[in-house]
Amino acid sequence: MALDYYERMRFKYVLLTLMLAAGAGVHAQAPTAAEANPKRSALDSQLFYQLLLGELSARSEEPGAAFSLVLDAARKTNDPMVYRRAVQIALQARSGESALQASRAWSQALPASREANRFVLQILLGLNRIADTLEPLKREIALAPANERRDVIWAIPGGFERASDRQLAATTVQKALTSTLADPYLGATAWAVLGRLWLSAGDKQAALNAAAKGQGLDIRSEHSALLALSMMSPDTLQAEAMVKKHLAIARPEFRMAYIKALLGTQREDDALSELQSITNSAPTYADAWLIQGALSLQAGQLEVAERQLQRYLDLIDATPDAPQPAEIKRGRSQAYFSLALIAQQRKDFAQADAWLQRVSNPDDVLRAQIHRATLMAQQGRVDEGLALIHSQPERSADEARLKRSAQVQILREQKLFDRTSDLLKEAIAKNPDDLDLVYDLAMVSEKLGKLDEMERLLRTLMAAKPDDPHPYNALGYALADRNMRLPESIVLINKALQLAPNDPFITDSLAWAEFRSGNKEEALRLLQGAFKAKPDAEIAAHLGEVLWAMNRQAEAVQMFKEGLKLNPANDTLMETLKRLRVPL
Repeated sequence: MALDYYERMRFKYVLLTLMLAAGAGVHAQAPTAAEANPKRSALDSQLFYQLLLGELSARSEEPGAAFSLVLDAARKTNDPMVYRRAVQIALQARSGESALQASRAWSQALPASREANRFVLQILLGLNRIADTLEPLKREIALAPANERRDVIWAIPGGFERASDRQLAATTVQKALTSTLADPYLGATAWAVLGRLWLSAGDKQAALNAAAKGQGLDIRSEHSALLALSMMSPDTLQAEAMVKKHLAIARPEFRMAYIKALLGTQREDDALSELQSITNSAPTYADAWLIQGALSLQAGQLEVAERQLQRYLDLIDATPDAPQPAEIKRGRSQAYFSLALIAQQRKDFAQADAWLQRVSNPDDVLRAQIHRATLMAQQGRVDEGLALIHSQPERSADEARLKRSAQVQILREQKLFDRTSDLLKEAIAKNPDDLDLVYDLAMVSEKLGKLDEMERLLRTLMAAKPDDPHPYNALGYALADRNMRLPESIVLINKALQLAPNDPFITDSLAWAEFRSGNKEEALRLLQGAFKAKPDAEIAAHLGEVLWAMNRQAEAVQMFKEGLKLNPANDTLMETLKRLRVPL
């Protein structure tokens, strides 16, 4: 917390002018009539030199002496800047108690100073002295101008994020806010703040009650609605009811937050309904068009999605000279990626590439170039795509890993498993501690039919990361798929399920092992649960085959069709349809 350049210059200027006023031997012109009776400063030559000595002590790494000298000078002058300097010296020395002493002295000397009181509050929070924050919290609210008090109250929970006793934090703040809880203007925000703190303390019911009381005071309060929104879940229907009460008068930004909460719980239909409501009532609100476009694309409505995404771009391009905040840059990239996917699904690779080349946000450029490389590979230009990825600059180790993973993925998708293996071995030689590379090599070894090599690599991973379910599942499934060592296969997959309960893909593996072992009914039960939890083409292929083997061909065909809708290019599904000669 060193003084910045301008503050140091101001500090020197104050010292110099006060020294002149104290008559420290500097020659000056005769005073004018207006200066004949100047106000005497509290800083005489002796005090000036005391401050100077304090600064020299601070620079000489004698913080104790520096702090004592500067704090004494602050008490004599009552100058806020000198008090601030005493606090800073203590903080630089990492002496929280000394910083608290100086800030309290400052606040007592200048009780109307919000800055002094804020230092007291922040230092107490830093020292985790939660109970002692009560009076400073009250003063923080009282000293704020009336038009700022609601914002000041709403910001309170941020100061308690590192509190070790969250319940004490909630009760302390509740005492500080007592006088505001019934206030028509401040009450709803105060209750919402208490709700946030009780939620942080693990008392969801107290948080719900606080949100309800706040909304009861002021239905228009967004703070109460935001608290309710943060608690939305299938077991807190009261929270969503409060959110819906606010929707009729809510800003589009709040309604978008509600939509994101709906999407987070896979309620796409409800989200779409709310989006349509926003675009009808606020047709120039761009974000709604972007999310609508993404959902339409997900639903396979390409023309509708294209119109919605283009509408989003038109809206944000309407003011091209305006500053572009980060969220708009990300949104623009998302629109370009989505439009590229639409073109790709139409097999219009040139148009897809054109959209991707428009991505300019630095955080998205590498992803766009990787997508371009994938398109090249799909057109038979594998080496050109790999070269494009290789040519991209790396801003971090994460980006280097992303580039490597993209190259591996392209080679795997093109079934160039020998080259994939060579690339992974080269990467492992350079990054021997990267276990993800070892796992990828095991999966490629399986594709090459090198089962011994695959098993060796997977067991190496089991030893290195015994709590990782994926090696157990991979080996168990590989054995089951080949009708090999089925009892051991089931043991391995069950171990994976213990580490990742209810994982639909591991459940699919177990079902396949049971099916290979002749336990069709158990396999059916497991696969139906897995597909319900995660509709996936590979799970559909297995479920369809089990139904087919149980002479339930009509149901099997229907399941195969559902799998084709999910991913018509899935290798397992394609192989199953061909092997069973399923008439579709």
